[in-house]
Amino acid sequence: MSSPTKLVAGHLYVVATPIGNLGDLTPRAQDVLEGVAAICAEDTRTTANLLTRFGIHKALIAVHEHNEDEICARLVERLRGGDALALVSDAGTPLVSDPGFALVRAARAANVPVVTIPGPCAAIAALSISGLPSDRFVFEGFLPSRTSARRERLTALAPESRTLILYESSHRIADCVADIVTVLGAERPLCLARELTKLYEESHSASAAEVAAWLQADDNRRRGEFVLIVGGAPDAVDQRQAEGERILRILLGSLPASSAARLAAEISGARKKELYALAVQEGGSSD
Repeated sequence: MSSPTKLVAGHLYVVATPIGNLGDLTPRAQDVLEGVAAICAEDTRTTANLLTRFGIHKALIAVHEHNEDEICARLVERLRGGDALALVSDAGTPLVSDPGFALVRAARAANVPVVTIPGPCAAIAALSISGLPSDRFVFEGFLPSRTSARRERLTALAPESRTLILYESSHRIADCVADIVTVLGAERPLCLARELTKLYEESHSASAAEVAAWLQADDNRRRGEFVLIVGGAPDAVDQRQAEGERILRILLGSLPASSAARLAAEISGARKKELYALAVQEGGSSD
């Protein structure tokens, strides 16, 4: 069994809280929340409910997107005066599509030590079960709510070869996935994860078009909180090669293997040697 966490005066503790299952609040996070002078919370009502479940009674300070810029100076003064403070969001890791950046930045600028108390994060949780590449990824959070702006943002992201992580709400999830199909393509790999760690947790990995159809098949699948993991775009070399192979197969209907490979390479920019090997494999005639 680990020993209780020893808090240090004048430190800001950034504490991850459960995204659904209360069992995910770590013992270390409980120690910190019990030991600090006060807790800076996105919504004090939500955090009060969490603390009550764990028998923690602590002063709460509202720090949200509408007031964090103006309240940061006062909080930094408390930290410099020796108070240890915790920062939490409503669920998950603070600052990840949640308030808190202004306070952490102000603390850093004032040379106040900032300590992470890690734990749940919906983005990473969804990525870990998606089956899509996790070695390189980009977190985009929520896309714009308006269709035109959302499609514009997706268009800008279309060439991105790294895996994309998006958040979405229940009343926009169907439109968002439909826009992914329209802008990124029906065959773009997509994993939809909903209600992570909660009673109705569910995830589905398929092509974007198949995920869109899956969503439409059951109204219940469009309820809750969503994370979308979108496969990155093929890199330029892969795209050229795929186009070369498509052209090659057309040309093989009327040209011998070497001629078809040469023309397909010239048209697409794909590698001639690989196209010729494919042509021979598919039974193309020799010149």
